Amino acid sequence: MDVRLATEEARRLPTESTLARGAIAAVRIVLGLLWLTQSSWKIPPFDLLRSFTEYAVSDPVFAPFSFVVEKVVLPNFTIFGWLTTITEVSIGAFLILGLITRFWAVVGMAQTVAISLSIINAPHEWSWAYYMMFAGHAVIWATAAGRAFGLDGVLRAGWIHADGRAFDLLRRVS
Repeated sequence: MDVRLATEEARRLPTESTLARGAIAAVRIVLGLLWLTQSSWKIPPFDLLRSFTEYAVSDPVFAPFSFVVEKVVLPNFTIFGWLTTITEVSIGAFLILGLITRFWAVVGMAQTVAISLSIINAPHEWSWAYYMMFAGHAVIWATAAGRAFGLDGVLRAGWIHADGRAFDLLRRVS
């Protein structure tokens, strides 16, 4: 075997195989479905969402976060409810489509942290679920999972050859 080919093969990442790309796409889609299905109960008048958010105050994880929830979020809960629902539906939809995936993976990590800071100390919560959600989003971000059987993989070639700040941004967040 040619040494150059062996070296090239040794450097090839496991994510270059079809199986690995399929697995990372499956992780991306499953996380997207998780967000979509879990946003279905976060609808007006947001009573159930509010009851979970109140755990941030009754069972605090991080005092400054609890203070913000008590003084800012709860008094303005309708706005917060809409922002939560729109954010979570967007995370789910964009991850499923594999579009602007790295950006939405970061938003997913941020939303996971916010949820964790609200309910990780609540009765009957399993904290590892949130650690796994965060890790899943980190993997999606690190592997640019939208390029595997997602729209990022289809559209990115055009973004690479196009000029302009918008295309530079699209290349970075895909």
